[in-house]
Amino acid sequence: MIDFENAEFLKLRPVKDDAFESLIRPMFVAGEEIVQCFQTVRDGVVFTNKRIFAINIQGLTGKKKDFTILPYGKIQAFSVETSGVLDLDSELDLWFSGLGCIKFEFVSNADVAMIAKTISEQLL
Repeated sequence: MIDFENAEFLKLRPVKDDAFESLIRPMFVAGEEIVQCFQTVRDGVVFTNKRIFAINIQGLTGKKKDFTILPYGKIQAFSVETSGVLDLDSELDLWFSGLGCIKFEFVSNADVAMIAKTISEQLL
């Protein structure tokens, strides 16, 4: 499991929905679809209409992978910070029951509003 105690996913950039699809599709439940995919250098975060997949690519070859699944139903609160004039990055803070706060930092062209909408649809 990813160490969320000290985890920050920095500089997530949008990638095509199929970037991690072959890795996580076998874990999907009925009706689950990808909303948005993001990637750092190797790791990734995939937002589906049901949950969040945090993918940690490990080792020199990248064959070993750690998948941490964060269900929207465990989110107690969340905060969205959009990009500005000088600060071009967006941020999403999620407070999970039992885990605490997890922070995702996105590059400027990420559609953080779509993520917030997806989370809201699942929580409200």
